[in-house]
Amino acid sequence: MTLRQARSNGGGRPATRALGLGLLIGALALCGCTSAPGPGRAGLSRIDHIVVIYAENRSFDHLYGLFPGADGIANATPAQYTQLDHDGTPLTQLPPVWTADGKPDTRFPTTLPNRPFRIDAPPVSKGLDQIVPSPIHQFWQNREQIAGGANNKFVAMTNVGGWVMGYFDGSQLKVWQWAREYTLADHFFMGAFGGSFLNHQWLVCACTPVFRDAPASLRAQLDEGGRLKRRPNSPTSVLNGPVQVFDGAVSPAPDDYVVNTSQPPYQPSLAPPAADGNRDFADPARYPLPPQTQKTIGDTLSAKGVSWAWYAGAWNAALADGRQEPKAKRAIIYNRDAGSPNFQAHHQPFNYFARFAPGTADRAQHLRDGDDFVAAIDAGTLPQVAFYKPPGRFTQHPGYTDLMSGDAHVADLLEHLRRSPLWSSTAIIVTYDENGGFWDHVPPPKGDRWGPGTRIPSIVISPFAKRGYVDHTPYDTTSILKLITRRFDLEPLPGVRSGAGDLTAAFDFGN
Repeated sequence: MTLRQARSNGGGRPATRALGLGLLIGALALCGCTSAPGPGRAGLSRIDHIVVIYAENRSFDHLYGLFPGADGIANATPAQYTQLDHDGTPLTQLPPVWTADGKPDTRFPTTLPNRPFRIDAPPVSKGLDQIVPSPIHQFWQNREQIAGGANNKFVAMTNVGGWVMGYFDGSQLKVWQWAREYTLADHFFMGAFGGSFLNHQWLVCACTPVFRDAPASLRAQLDEGGRLKRRPNSPTSVLNGPVQVFDGAVSPAPDDYVVNTSQPPYQPSLAPPAADGNRDFADPARYPLPPQTQKTIGDTLSAKGVSWAWYAGAWNAALADGRQEPKAKRAIIYNRDAGSPNFQAHHQPFNYFARFAPGTADRAQHLRDGDDFVAAIDAGTLPQVAFYKPPGRFTQHPGYTDLMSGDAHVADLLEHLRRSPLWSSTAIIVTYDENGGFWDHVPPPKGDRWGPGTRIPSIVISPFAKRGYVDHTPYDTTSILKLITRRFDLEPLPGVRSGAGDLTAAFDFGN
């Protein structure tokens, strides 16, 4: 549906806004100002079901930077896209795309201008159906890339050189068309700096996990300025190779916060069962966390008697195979063959919490398989709040899957929901956990030590969503929690940010 068609069909406000208004809203995002009040509780009460579909690792500019009426790449100034070297000088060109061993990847041009470039156009010409490199996406790197809002250290603090400046024409995507028909939020930021692990935690609890007395081998090393310490072999210029740092999953002592990928204490987990208690793994990403006890949105929903579930693609298969030792070739969580769903254990946030430990009633009731999600949609038995995490091959995560496969999967789910008997009272949020290390030009609003991080795509789909609309309200991942909390009159979670909107500006309930 075009914007002209949306208007002629009686839709909401047009997607295109005057430049002056866009600049004003951008200024509001920078100052962290609270958005105008949304619809009252009477309007929200018409929403009986909230569905969250959580994809992976794409920044807004990377995927929706060409979206009509959005604050996209055309609005980026040279000051916002010109990348700096480690010493603060502008790069004369983008560095090569680096391979895992720090050499130029010959599949890609070795010289590109210091500015954003199209991945799916010459001279790169890699389509949305291809698997492409995955930039590093971790906590301290993301903070340094954002550079206080300048966004000019993305190339300096990555493992893939100039690749982080690449973007697609996403208009080929089916979900893009859903965004054209309903509401695209173009100032929605990932809840926490860094990667998938921490942003999944922030989706369910607006909190950062804790690991008391974590071993030194798991801790990052920071310099006096709060940046990751460089290794002696780290190149002085990003043109000579990717930065080398002393990174870690846990913040430096005496801090005990876990900010980078760590495994859940319960199966399925990449941390195998350890009857002897030995957890000294060589790979820190396979080190399991202690069970967490912070309050989650699941706790507050259950306290109010609101039905809910976390649906994970390939959950049942991972439970069947995931109790094996890593050497077991059939273990689905380690198998990345083309036919594998590629279950990702660190994408399952409730599996880190003691309340949902194996054998508990809460686990049996609330942690379910992705097939159950589709069946509940079609039968009209979906709980009032449903989170859906696709299996790895459908998350759109670069490095092990492509964009088109996940796009088709999510679009199919949206069609199921639109045909469902629940459609008339449902609100759907399709968003991404984090930016995947890709550049974006819009500075995150002021937050706290954890975020928000880089801007990501977010789409609100509902019979009540404004039609053909681009919502410029400042949001972050905690806005989803804020919407759920407001709709069902829950106890607020303390980590939810007061300056972030609650997504109600995307709705029009009429009078």
